[in-house]
Amino acid sequence: MTDTIVAASDRSAAPDAGEDVIRSDEIPPVIELRDVTRSFPGPPEVQALKGINLTVSDGEYVSIVGPSGSGKSTMLNILGLLDRPTVGEYRLAGELTGGYTEDERAAVRARRLGFVFQAFHLMPRRTVLENVMLPMLYSGTPRAERADRARAALERVGLGHRVDFRPGLLSGGERQRVAVARAVVTQPRVILADEPTGNLDQSTTADIMALFEELNAGGLTFVVITHDQGVADRAARRIRIADGRMSELS
Repeated sequence: MTDTIVAASDRSAAPDAGEDVIRSDEIPPVIELRDVTRSFPGPPEVQALKGINLTVSDGEYVSIVGPSGSGKSTMLNILGLLDRPTVGEYRLAGELTGGYTEDERAAVRARRLGFVFQAFHLMPRRTVLENVMLPMLYSGTPRAERADRARAALERVGLGHRVDFRPGLLSGGERQRVAVARAVVTQPRVILADEPTGNLDQSTTADIMALFEELNAGGLTFVVITHDQGVADRAARRIRIADGRMSELS
């Protein structure tokens, strides 16, 4: 028996006889943390995260704000499959991740997650186009499709005219746009952004946040880790983390 997810754009299409229809309220969250604690051995032992429960649905825009040392980076590492909880469960797109091997974690990370970092992490000797193509080496994208998909991603972030430039010739804002294009080119379920405006001035920060909002309006899920309350306030849903504990902000 086939499970069918009825998309909003296809509600008029009736399911075939004998099919089970999964309602939108039955679709699992794209991110789910259950009672997650992350401890680091001492002495003394440090609990960076303490009993975290979090669900993020497809298409949400969530910010996680807190001071240095609050547990934000540990949270990002767990969400990005770069670290594992000491206690608790992490489900990504409904799948329990705790039993993944390192190779499986890398494969899931390449297919389902995109990353944007404060320091851009672009390869200086490669062109903008080559930088954006890089994640597709690991996501299983057919070689023949990579250049076209990279160009489309650069057009999406307003940098279609910079494909042959090297990163050193770009402004900080342009380099972060390249990083965003690189993050979205594999068509991930979630973008994880770690202090994405930390190296940008106020005007460029506003431009990058507007880009995030545009991409989110297109259905992409965002989780933005930041210490900047102004950046956090741009999100539809805001979470504060302090001393390893999480609370929702109104």
